[in-house]
Amino acid sequence: MILYSGPLSMFGAKVQIALMEKGIDFELVMVAYDRDRGYQPRHPEVLRVNPKQQVPVLIDGNVEIFDSTQIFEYLEDAQPAPPLWPREPAARAAARQLELKSDEVYFPHVIRLMGLQDRPDDPAAVAARDGASRYYLEMDARLAGREWLAGDYTFADIAFYMAALFGERMGAVVGQGTPRLLAWRERMTLRPAVLPVVSAVAGYLASQGRPVPEWLDAAVRQ
Repeated sequence: MILYSGPLSMFGAKVQIALMEKGIDFELVMVAYDRDRGYQPRHPEVLRVNPKQQVPVLIDGNVEIFDSTQIFEYLEDAQPAPPLWPREPAARAAARQLELKSDEVYFPHVIRLMGLQDRPDDPAAVAARDGASRYYLEMDARLAGREWLAGDYTFADIAFYMAALFGERMGAVVGQGTPRLLAWRERMTLRPAVLPVVSAVAGYLASQGRPVPEWLDAAVRQ
């Protein structure tokens, strides 16, 4: 398999972690990224496979797919063990919905913050951080009596971990009022399939003079 990702692609990092969790051998191609030009010029394979012109793109022989959630589904079908979706239908549906909510309910708050980094007191930025904080409270409540968001460790954990990491970068900080979520984040960070991926993200941020969340910097330096 070949995974096309980018140094600051949250969605590419999700797929990279999933591949490593499943123990699948793959080639990682980090497409060129420039702070001013972004991903321009686009990588030709990304252009060819994805009409949205975005990473991640996964190529496995004749299989060529894009979108991190669709890639999750392919990986689970191609290599069921170890499972990253629950086997029981209702539990699987709940985990899938959590993965969807991470991208479609939580992450829009982060997207709104991306254009307001120099205006943290802007009412829109305050509202976006408040929305993210409410979501953190919801996930903290889900973690009562369990280690992972959907019971077992699943794609839902991978998705929200990366989304929340990017949320932190934009100012949507996970506070002390969500202790279960903070403990979950620490468990996630230290997983053997997660730490190398987020260490690379932290290293890239540092190399570009961009701030690294303190908790991530501390974990990487351990």
